[in-house]
Amino acid sequence: MNRIDHQHLSLESRGQSHAVDEHTTPYSQAWLNAYWMPYTGNRDFKAKPRMLVAAKDCYYTTSDGRQVLDGLSGMWTCGLGHCREEITRAIVKQCSTLDLSPSFQYSQPLAFELANKLVELTPQGLDHVFFTGSGSESADTSLKMARAYWRLQGQASKTRFIGREKGYHGVNFGGLAVGGIAANRKMFGQSIEADHLSHTLLASNAFSKGLPNHGVELAQELNALISLHDASTIAAVIIEPFSGSGGVVLPPVGYLQKIREICTAHNILLIFDEVITGFGRCGAYTAAQAFGVTPDIMNVAKQITNGAQPMGAVLTKADIYHTFMEHGGPDYLMEFTHGYTYSAHPIACAAALAALDILVRDNMMEQINALAPHFEQAVHSLRGTKHVLDIRNYGLACGITIESHPGEPAKRPYEIAMKMYEQGFYVRYGGDTIQLAPPFIMTRSQIDSLINALGETMNSL
Repeated sequence: MNRIDHQHLSLESRGQSHAVDEHTTPYSQAWLNAYWMPYTGNRDFKAKPRMLVAAKDCYYTTSDGRQVLDGLSGMWTCGLGHCREEITRAIVKQCSTLDLSPSFQYSQPLAFELANKLVELTPQGLDHVFFTGSGSESADTSLKMARAYWRLQGQASKTRFIGREKGYHGVNFGGLAVGGIAANRKMFGQSIEADHLSHTLLASNAFSKGLPNHGVELAQELNALISLHDASTIAAVIIEPFSGSGGVVLPPVGYLQKIREICTAHNILLIFDEVITGFGRCGAYTAAQAFGVTPDIMNVAKQITNGAQPMGAVLTKADIYHTFMEHGGPDYLMEFTHGYTYSAHPIACAAALAALDILVRDNMMEQINALAPHFEQAVHSLRGTKHVLDIRNYGLACGITIESHPGEPAKRPYEIAMKMYEQGFYVRYGGDTIQLAPPFIMTRSQIDSLINALGETMNSL
């Protein structure tokens, strides 16, 4: 295979030339330092860059020409595989027709077409769609929507939110407050009023296949928090049906149903953050459908465009939408003083429609459900592997808890991920976990090669 000299191409156009050698780092520190990378150990990366320059189907191509099997679907985003021609064509066509339209006071037809497609694919009753640019924006939009809804209902004291330990709701200030990953929060201090339920990662459920059987009683903690704060102060409960970034923490059987019952009984909105679980990861279009629980508000992003364009959305029940419409004043005034320049961006809408069309046309939910048992069997074959403390899975998602170095819980997962990359496999490391989310189109043999490499890597440490 010919090596792809991405650095040479980019610098040659600026009158510079650097030859690429797979055994050396061709990138100057000055060139690398201009980019402050997100969620990255910048010093480590810039000492030994890991550059990806192309992707197709289930593989990335590195700057030195190696093929790397994608074990996380990009960032939980590219379930249909990379660089799908149908999505590429839709983006190119739209970019050459209407690149951007104003999203305030004006719009374009694809926004309405996509909104109706999302209503069609998500649980009955989620009838209205507000577009955002990301999962983080979706989280903050849903929180603002919930607070504003209660103010319009004459219950302005309902301002507090209940999140969950190990929950992840993006990095904007609202989502950070309701999120339950301590490392994400400690640098920034308090933002909005939030309390947290316990996570559902229990020792008694170690090595569960699918939803765990123990822990439904943890849902009763919500009643305790309601007693502590009073329902008159709580706007909404926001949880992921199962957490992704927290390490694929699954709800015990009946847990989400009990949370729904408690919220309904105490007049508290329930928000599902389905940024990771939405559009296939669970073997259904949403986790709400997979688990049989419908929230009042649902946040989505990532898989909505197969990762080809940034986009998110918030879906709501009719009562919430109509409350804003009824209290909006004269028709020409805005009912919800919130939005983004790139809400319902035409190119993102085109990408999303193409991606969702593939999900439906190719009966992708059937393919996912057919592949999931093999994936489950493969990941649980790692039980007994060196340093593995727990394995849990649902659909095409898996979290593996790794035994910690003393005082350094994140070190060994980092070491595993780096050794996997050297061998041609991309997996995610976060906290004390390794996380897997293969593309929906991955073959059984590719899954086997991924898991075999992971087992060999962990045993070699």
